[in-house]
Amino acid sequence: MSDYIADETGPDAAPIESIEQLLEHFERGSKPRSEFRIGTEYEKAAVDRRTGAAIPFSGPRGVESVLRKLADHYGWEPHEEEGRIIALSGGPGEITLEPGGQIELSGEPYATLHEADDELREHVRQIVAVGDELGIAFLGLGIQPFSTLDEIEWVPKKRYAIMGPYMRKVGTMGQRMMKQTATVQVNLDFSSEADAMQKMRVATGIGPILNALFANSPISDGKPNGYLSYRGHIWTDTDNSRSGILPFVFSPRAGFIDYVEWALDVPMYFVKRGKTYHDLTGVPFRRFWKEGAAGLRATVGDFALHLSTLFPEVRLKQYLELRMVDSQPPESMLALSAIAKGILYEPDCMLGAWDLVKDWSFEERVQLNAAVHRTALATPLRKYRVQDLARELIDIAEEGLKRQDCRDARGENEAIYLERARDDARRGRCPAELVLERWNAGRRTATDLVELTAYRLPAAA
Repeated sequence: MSDYIADETGPDAAPIESIEQLLEHFERGSKPRSEFRIGTEYEKAAVDRRTGAAIPFSGPRGVESVLRKLADHYGWEPHEEEGRIIALSGGPGEITLEPGGQIELSGEPYATLHEADDELREHVRQIVAVGDELGIAFLGLGIQPFSTLDEIEWVPKKRYAIMGPYMRKVGTMGQRMMKQTATVQVNLDFSSEADAMQKMRVATGIGPILNALFANSPISDGKPNGYLSYRGHIWTDTDNSRSGILPFVFSPRAGFIDYVEWALDVPMYFVKRGKTYHDLTGVPFRRFWKEGAAGLRATVGDFALHLSTLFPEVRLKQYLELRMVDSQPPESMLALSAIAKGILYEPDCMLGAWDLVKDWSFEERVQLNAAVHRTALATPLRKYRVQDLARELIDIAEEGLKRQDCRDARGENEAIYLERARDDARRGRCPAELVLERWNAGRRTATDLVELTAYRLPAAA
């Protein structure tokens, strides 16, 4: 959850006088196809290598110590809040923290996945080296596997101190989402309003297939939780006013105005002035705009910050974010990016992916999204299983990547990042099933699970 930082001298600083300013905020994100880039955000849970327990934020073997060593060893620039290190910059990319100490690399936007792969390999090399010094492992899972909610220390960021208590008022699992879960997210560009909404429609439509393919959070609180993507299930009762599948994106007439109108009615968390967060939990942004609050008047920057606190499966800012997938092992992290790039950056392939899902009713979409959290690729839909759709989706993505023909130094195109996902789809087995197979075979200790899922130094490219 990267922090939004407003430009205090540009359009973001302007008080909101009309809804057209909010539409213009999105329109400024449009760019020519030649400038399209793709960015990936990688979250990972950090645990004590011996016990599997979530490491604290504080202390000599805590998250803050990891950040400090990354800065000392590799030249990252620390960023502090009230004297505590809570982020690093100067990468490439930035390193930020989720509320329970999950460490996130917000990768740079790149023209090719090969560049992203180089960035990810270097990041893994750095954190594994620091983790080895401290006896810490970083897990390729979508959830903390052993520590309970109360055993995980909050990261001392002001925004989390506001969000945490509010989550208890609006759902039963919001603090689980904040402190236990980890995801991989993909950021994509658009060329126009029509292009943005088409990409949003297709990405939302295929979302349940992607969630099933990458389901990877079957163990939590030290035992199987009954789900293959428990992280996905947690989102069904976190804060439904700001999350889930947005029905209006499936209208062929949907536009920026629909997203703006929805966002205006979602309750806020806070606004920020300088380094001060003002608690506005429960106040719809529309009311803040019309009436003001806490002696403040709404700006376009406040709206942009509000957008970063909305959590639909596909989020619209000045780019698009796909947010529906559990975190993965490093060797699978770029598979979602590969699927997204192959499908959403190739018009024919985007239409082909839409053909797979366009006839579903909204009720079927919601039901399927809930069902895949338990049964992933084996989930039935009409006369198919999700596995069948996942195989077709990967074939479409592979065709798109071949057409784009971005090759690395060995002459390989970007379809190489689909290999593990393609194998999983052919076998009908998501990553969570491998974890459960090991667990059910009797290897149920923290040592075994950490050994199975821990990040390792990447092989030479």
